[in-house]
Amino acid sequence: MNITHASFVTLPVADQDRALRFYRDVLGFEVTADRDMPQGRWLQVAPAGAQTVFTLSGPGMGGFEPGSARGIMLVTTDVDADCARLAAAGAQVQGPDDVPWGRMASFTDPDGNGLMLLTEKEGF
Repeated sequence: MNITHASFVTLPVADQDRALRFYRDVLGFEVTADRDMPQGRWLQVAPAGAQTVFTLSGPGMGGFEPGSARGIMLVTTDVDADCARLAAAGAQVQGPDDVPWGRMASFTDPDGNGLMLLTEKEGF
């Protein structure tokens, strides 16, 4: 096998503009692609410097069900501050809680896609 990395993760959304506002304005992601394609809008976002991007897949782009993505882990340097920012923006946040590998919380985007935040424990 010669796999080097994951290119993108699909996040199915019902409204790409609403999703873009959340991922860009609340999470601070950058837009890496935004173009019209024959089957619809190709919209990708990512944390600054990330190798893997997130495709905000709207209606007509692959038949994905909005809100069906789960278990996507985002690593942060300050899970507590990020949870406070998410809650202030109206996101449903659970945690953060201490776990053996660090401090972790979960939240959903406006479509119900499930994401997690983790501040990793040093040396784990």
